[in-house]
Amino acid sequence: MPPYPDGPVVPARYGRKLPGGGVQCAVCPHQCRLKEGQRGLCFVRACQGGELVLTTYGRSSGFCADPIEKKPLNHFLPGTAVLSFGTAGCNLACRFCQNWHISKARGMDLLAERAGPEEIARAARRAGCRSVAFTYNDPVIFLEYAVDAAEACRREGIKTVAVTAGYIQGEARQEFFAAMDAANVDLKAFTDRFYREACGGDRQTVLDTLVYLKRETRVWFEITTLLIPGENDSEEEVGALSRWVASELGSDVPLHFTAFYPAWKMTDRPPTPPATLRRARQQALQAGLRYVYTGNVRDPEGAATLCHACGNMLIGRDGYRLTAWGLEAGGRCRKCGTVCAGVFEERPGRETAS
Repeated sequence: MPPYPDGPVVPARYGRKLPGGGVQCAVCPHQCRLKEGQRGLCFVRACQGGELVLTTYGRSSGFCADPIEKKPLNHFLPGTAVLSFGTAGCNLACRFCQNWHISKARGMDLLAERAGPEEIARAARRAGCRSVAFTYNDPVIFLEYAVDAAEACRREGIKTVAVTAGYIQGEARQEFFAAMDAANVDLKAFTDRFYREACGGDRQTVLDTLVYLKRETRVWFEITTLLIPGENDSEEEVGALSRWVASELGSDVPLHFTAFYPAWKMTDRPPTPPATLRRARQQALQAGLRYVYTGNVRDPEGAATLCHACGNMLIGRDGYRLTAWGLEAGGRCRKCGTVCAGVFEERPGRETAS
């Protein structure tokens, strides 16, 4: 790969020049057509000097060492720390965005931290993090930066995680996920109406991404659905979503149902009742999924990982704190020897940490 020029603006991939001037981006289905000086819907990919560029390379909205369970990932190196960072902007327009102050940012002054790919990898190692997560806003929009950072992390023996809505297509999808070790994909709802009216996108692209991850990659991935009262939390919709995951992706894919809190442009809905999360979890288990979790609420039962064969407690959790560990080497149940799907190493040392 040729070196990028100094500074945060770098050539972007997956675009083409248009007859008569301007460029068209091909990272996501919006396929923004940009004239000189214009930015795409994501706000970070732009037309400059007649070329498609990324304006946020090497710039971050901040770094934080988190528990990996916060992403949320319950079956990928549980009990370890992850270095989290993001940039600004997003290629969806979710009215309920929980990170709206970052993903909807239009001021580059928010991007105060400068860090190249190698600096990120070294920072993760110094902080004792086993992985780096591209999160806070969707990393597909800063693909070039994320891929380069992931390659630097691999050279340092650090894993990489994409926290994404999966709104990416074609060759960009292939390159992006080829650089990742794990992902949490936000399946925002299971109706086209919700994606169109509440997110400004389409559902099929996200489903295609999930199927691609399952059938074409070795990326460990989990799914999160934020349940919003009166919007996407009906028994019918939750049942349809759960059955689709079981039939198209398999029973071993973890599914997280998390609680909504009023935010951004959707402050007219109440927080999600814990009972709604528990009901959704039971529906998904009845649909054949083995690992279903509740999140954004305190629910030790809904946070626990159980052996699907014998019911033994494999991983106990209270919030982001691990309270029990029943796995042997290779992710096997200590009681019956059945393998738990996921990426597990030795017993973690954070069972009593917050």
